[in-house]
Amino acid sequence: MASFPEPALSATSQVSPTQSSSDTMETPQSTNSHSSNLSATNGDGTRASQGPPPSVPAACLACRAKHLKCDGLNPCSRCTSSSSECVYVASRRGYKGPRRNTAANPNKRHASSSPSPSTSASGSVPDNCPMLLGHAPVSLPNTTAISAFNPAIVLPQDTQPPSPFTNPALANLQVFRNPFANGGTGGAGAGGHPHAHHPATRSNLDALNSSVAARSSSALQPTPSLPDRCFDMFYQMFHAGHPFVLPKHELLRLIKEGTTKLDALLAAIRYIGSLYVDNAGPARAHFLEEAVRLCFDPAAATPKDGFLVQALLLVIIGLDGSCQQERARELLSDCERIALEINLNTRPFATMHGRGNPVLEESWRRTWWDLYVCDGMIAGVHRVTNFLLFDIQADVALPCEEEQYLSGDIPQPPMYIEDFDDQLFSGEERPFSSFAYRIAAARNLGRFMRTPTTIYPGDENVAKVEALLTNWRIHLPENKRYNIDKNCQLDEMMFQAHFITFACTIMLHQPLSQLDSSPTRAVTSCAPHRQVASGHEFNSHTQFTVTAACEISKMITQPVPLLRHTHFFTCVVTLSSIVHLSKWAALYYLEDEDDLRQLIRLNVGALARLSAVWKAANTACGQVKGVAQEIYRAKKAQQINPAFWVGFTQEQMISSLNADEGIMSDFNSMLSQVTTAPP
Repeated sequence: MASFPEPALSATSQVSPTQSSSDTMETPQSTNSHSSNLSATNGDGTRASQGPPPSVPAACLACRAKHLKCDGLNPCSRCTSSSSECVYVASRRGYKGPRRNTAANPNKRHASSSPSPSTSASGSVPDNCPMLLGHAPVSLPNTTAISAFNPAIVLPQDTQPPSPFTNPALANLQVFRNPFANGGTGGAGAGGHPHAHHPATRSNLDALNSSVAARSSSALQPTPSLPDRCFDMFYQMFHAGHPFVLPKHELLRLIKEGTTKLDALLAAIRYIGSLYVDNAGPARAHFLEEAVRLCFDPAAATPKDGFLVQALLLVIIGLDGSCQQERARELLSDCERIALEINLNTRPFATMHGRGNPVLEESWRRTWWDLYVCDGMIAGVHRVTNFLLFDIQADVALPCEEEQYLSGDIPQPPMYIEDFDDQLFSGEERPFSSFAYRIAAARNLGRFMRTPTTIYPGDENVAKVEALLTNWRIHLPENKRYNIDKNCQLDEMMFQAHFITFACTIMLHQPLSQLDSSPTRAVTSCAPHRQVASGHEFNSHTQFTVTAACEISKMITQPVPLLRHTHFFTCVVTLSSIVHLSKWAALYYLEDEDDLRQLIRLNVGALARLSAVWKAANTACGQVKGVAQEIYRAKKAQQINPAFWVGFTQEQMISSLNADEGIMSDFNSMLSQVTTAPP
């Protein structure tokens, strides 16, 4: 059978809901009457004028959608048995569509201006042939008038899928049958079209159906609950900075198995994740209280294992960044005690409690070493504790690279700290992970903290510690020097290793430098003020201090959101700010004052950004701003005295005034955007 293209209905043609379907849809009885009328002809072979034109039987829409044979009754047998609504529409098979340039012939009909179904163009009653464009309209269920053919309207409302044809741009799309029924495929049975669709039309309909299905699926997805959002935010924003908890897919698998009590760990994860959720509100405090209760309440029956250490460590980090440092130190003491009781610091622990899972074994190794590093950073930046774990004997294997941990491709056998220390002398070229260099940086910090207090320049202890720091830097492999991994992504473990080393350099050399620290005595958000007497010239210790502070400021420019860094970066930036402000207050005119101004601006901006999550950053930001304003007012007061400008050229005077005005303008514009950090 030859196939004929079918026209798209005009957007102006409408269907009246009050007309009967018998006007256009032929039942078997009407078909028989038409057959008898076909035989009623005149003797000369002409057709009798009273006989109606031949009609074309059609299947109801329900049978057509299912590609089943329809008996043509109204309602048909299948719809009667299934209690479905039986609706017929006229077939348009064989219609070739309007010709081009129809406007040249006013007697031709247009799809957009069909004559009334009651009269023909000549005024007589038209042939009731559904192949004509102006055939009698179809009776539909009680619906509103429709401007274009819409397959969705013929389906029951409880099963009707969303229709893409409500878009005006798709109103004139040529559609011959319901594209949503059984994948939109047509067959040769009753109610189907035996001719094949054009390939382009077929692909367009498939793409359209896929798009509508995707939108419908996304619309039906429930909104994640707050605990689920906090869980996701933990892995999205926090996990890379302290990657000791199992990767997300591994933890979800363990939760699904239900063989391990993880309530305390999950509560701690939700607490950390809530810090990054703006509308967490009172739930944040609830998650914290629940985590602490599950860790210590005997009624909770939380086993004393590695998961308990992980939960406590997360709570400690969160409290320390939320200006609850005293409570964090108390929990740190408990966490370290439990870790030593369960022998987390020993080599066999990972194998004995890893359940034959290399990823879980790696998680236990990372838990010990992250506890070790956090203990060192808390002791270093706050200068209250003494880095207890530095003196604890540990033979835990070193962690692997982050991508290996996340993918589950754990290298065997693991390497140990002895391998790291002897790599230069053993002659073995073995690559070590970024986590291993982070551990080495924390060890250098511990060695510095065990050094006796330096009271004079040239102390040999200072030279020994500086040798450790310099050796760490100069022996870095090429791929570990710039905080970038092989995929050109920021390496958070090396990022932390570098800023630990820079902070250690400042703490080592600042007491011996010529920078007077008294102007920054109000900056105490991270550590108590340390008095440093001023001198008459810059010495080598001043150079070490200033250089390290500048390097910390440059780290802010790394192409990664600041909130993805560990909160300990807040205290390191604050330490750098103290050095910058001391230098700015020490000299009235600096050749590099513009560079110094930009570094201070970087630090203040970073603290302002970090304050969106960490309350400690908000406190530090306010203190740094206050000190900057004091220095600014002191310099302005001295500039009133004419003797101040003796020896300055006019250009230097203007530059100094503009620099002071510029930095204060920058502070005010940035700090006006700082919002109150979450409690």
